[in-house]
Amino acid sequence: MAAIEAAGLRPGIDVAIALDPAASSFYVDGAYDLAKSGAGRMSSAEMTDLYGRWVDRYPIVSIEDGLAEDDWGGFRHHMAALGERVQVVGDDLYVTNVALIERGVRERATNAVLIKLNQIGTVSETIAAIEACRRAGWGYVISHRSGETEDTFMADFAVAMGGGQIKTGSACRSERVAKYNRLLEIEAELGSTAVFSNPLRRPVTTLSEG
Repeated sequence: MAAIEAAGLRPGIDVAIALDPAASSFYVDGAYDLAKSGAGRMSSAEMTDLYGRWVDRYPIVSIEDGLAEDDWGGFRHHMAALGERVQVVGDDLYVTNVALIERGVRERATNAVLIKLNQIGTVSETIAAIEACRRAGWGYVISHRSGETEDTFMADFAVAMGGGQIKTGSACRSERVAKYNRLLEIEAELGSTAVFSNPLRRPVTTLSEG
């Protein structure tokens, strides 16, 4: 965390970390293959323990797709272990589908959902997915997908849905910057009536060195 401190930013206050491991991409034959990093293969529980150690050490506030899309049992343990400390987001687990979100609510698999309008297909279905999150008291993150254009509707939609979160990539490439520029325009248009309440704030922990 030395780079953040050198920049004058306070971990957990001015800046925080949201992870998207996309674990389905390295889930092989019932285990998580981390051979490329030298960590070998891990079970769902071992992956959750690993994330827990990271959360202890770094200002992590959200973990998306920390396990594979078919690992429902793993997600239940994952949520039980980490859900009081971070936002546990399901993307591949739910694919913006109301029926799958409702299953997740019943099984307490996560506490938030990644919402992709062009994944489920219509604005009405997308709003229905968000309503399912609201009924459960879950967070929801309005997100782009690959193949995104410079259309800025997603920024307006994220503000209108009031979830306080948007995922549109790092501030590079025009199709991403366009969304951030539109958010700035919306803030200017709203003026003093603009209100933002951080849905990811959590107590700051002391970071260990090493």
